Amino acid sequence: MKRALFLSALLLVIFTVAGLSAFANFDQLSGSQTLSKSKSIENDGVIRVYGPGGPLGPIKEVAEKFSSETGIKVIVTAGPETNWIDQAKQDADIIYGGSEYMLRNFMFDYPRMINDKTLSELYPRSAGILVRKGNPKKIQTLEDLTKKGVKIVDVNGAGQLGLWEDLAGRKGLITEISNNIDISVKSSAEAIELWKSNAKLDAWITYESWHYRLEDVTELVELPEEEKLYRGTPIALTNITSNKKEAQRFIDYLKTESSHKVFQKWGWK
Repeated sequence: MKRALFLSALLLVIFTVAGLSAFANFDQLSGSQTLSKSKSIENDGVIRVYGPGGPLGPIKEVAEKFSSETGIKVIVTAGPETNWIDQAKQDADIIYGGSEYMLRNFMFDYPRMINDKTLSELYPRSAGILVRKGNPKKIQTLEDLTKKGVKIVDVNGAGQLGLWEDLAGRKGLITEISNNIDISVKSSAEAIELWKSNAKLDAWITYESWHYRLEDVTELVELPEEEKLYRGTPIALTNITSNKKEAQRFIDYLKTESSHKVFQKWGWK
């Protein structure tokens, strides 16, 4: 009886040790595979670019030309920061902004993410007024935005913070235009959704470039050159990039004359 109990206990110990060893080997293999997979993503040669939606049109078009000419794949992810920041923390090679202050604020929020020594400027873009197709309210000037019954959508962020106020302040129209702001939102994406869903909105003081993304639902009222307000389009490498050489090559390509023409087509100066 004692011999049978001893053999049973011995077998239990042997099976337990064998099971733990197999689990450890599996866990080690799984961890190794995960690390290997992570490294393959990190070093896959793809340039990953993140930023707001405003400059997406020209940056994506230039990225496609760059990839066609060099064979280097570029993935551009754009939109509200909350939609992409978690992924960008893992794999971003390049971050761009919708204005200088916008990227500077990003650097305040994520102080170790941007390589500030690589920060540079692409091209400026001007503010203008977007109105409904056919311009039913006959808006031609900033003064027209003060008329009774004009409803304005305001983006209080996304590179447009204070944009309308800077324009209106030059002409002493801050109070009058403020009175006609029907709704304020934090992002261009929200403004576009409202513009498409709420036909009562008449005007949006924003960048001229947005018209070229929304030609089917807007007309552009350009301001006289002496009234125009310009903001920049900054870009920089991240500190986490493992594709520094290739990413910088893409930034340099964005600054070529052929790329500048693409930006001009999309409303940049």
